[in-house]
Amino acid sequence: MAAKNTTFFSLLFGLILLGVSHLNQINALSSNYYDQTCPQAESTITSVVKKAMLNDRRVPAALLRMHFHDCFIRGCDGSVLLNSTGNNKAEKDGPPNISLHAFYVIDHAKKAVEALCPKTVSCADILALAARDAVTLSGGPTWDVPKGRKDGRVSKATETRQLPGPTFNISQLQQSFAQRGLSIDDLVALSGGHTLGFSHCSSFQNRIHNFAVKQSVDPTLQSSFAANLKRVCPAQNTPKNAGANLDSTPTTFDNRYYKLLLQGKSIFSSDQSLVTMANSKTLVSKFARSKQEFEKAFVKSMIKMSSINGGQEVRLDCRVVN
Repeated sequence: MAAKNTTFFSLLFGLILLGVSHLNQINALSSNYYDQTCPQAESTITSVVKKAMLNDRRVPAALLRMHFHDCFIRGCDGSVLLNSTGNNKAEKDGPPNISLHAFYVIDHAKKAVEALCPKTVSCADILALAARDAVTLSGGPTWDVPKGRKDGRVSKATETRQLPGPTFNISQLQQSFAQRGLSIDDLVALSGGHTLGFSHCSSFQNRIHNFAVKQSVDPTLQSSFAANLKRVCPAQNTPKNAGANLDSTPTTFDNRYYKLLLQGKSIFSSDQSLVTMANSKTLVSKFARSKQEFEKAFVKSMIKMSSINGGQEVRLDCRVVN
């Protein structure tokens, strides 16, 4: 009997520890994480982002995309910020990330925060806060960002293959998001980040040239919109920096992306795929009708995505491990 009781209590104790461990994971991030150790961190980061935006209107889209790409590889651990070294090609040099830019904004924010609170605020947190500021300063919603992320020490270009691509269909997108604990609702809401920014021709050439054996152009594209894309991105001799804005208000965070999607004026195949399934199309229509509903869903999904964490340290320089 004693042996049975010992086994029972060992099992119970193990379950309690497991529960506490899970609770610690949930509570690892906190909106007031730096209230005592670096109370000026957020306002300092916001000032840096605002200044960068004044000099370059492409900065908000760049920061938001950078944060997405960080979170989808090894969690939101700032691994996308690390530079390649002699024996390692880092994430930022992987094919999907070659066009990422504005890393200097994170560097400037880190330098400013380090001057206030040395060795305290992680690069991963700075990027998460900068992405929030990018949305807010572009006319979108604001929210309390849970903080307390640690910076990762591993960054591999080969792992960028895991990023959802612009040619993905709805099944591939769902699988990619589900692997990170994100739902179809999160997929549709976070795709709204494409309300900001620009794409080079290479990411949507598949829709306007040699789409299928008997169709050169994706038939789901609105005809005059497709013709314009073809003019900008001819099959041969495409200018290096040619491309298209992701929606008609590329520096304003709004719900125009969803409205255009329903009109056949989306840029990526992955965007168009959102209207190929009934439940995702319902959400697209809902967000097209109401900016408020979109913003509410976007904030909820951003907090969920940005809480995926996997780092170990607080870097002193965002480009190099300690």
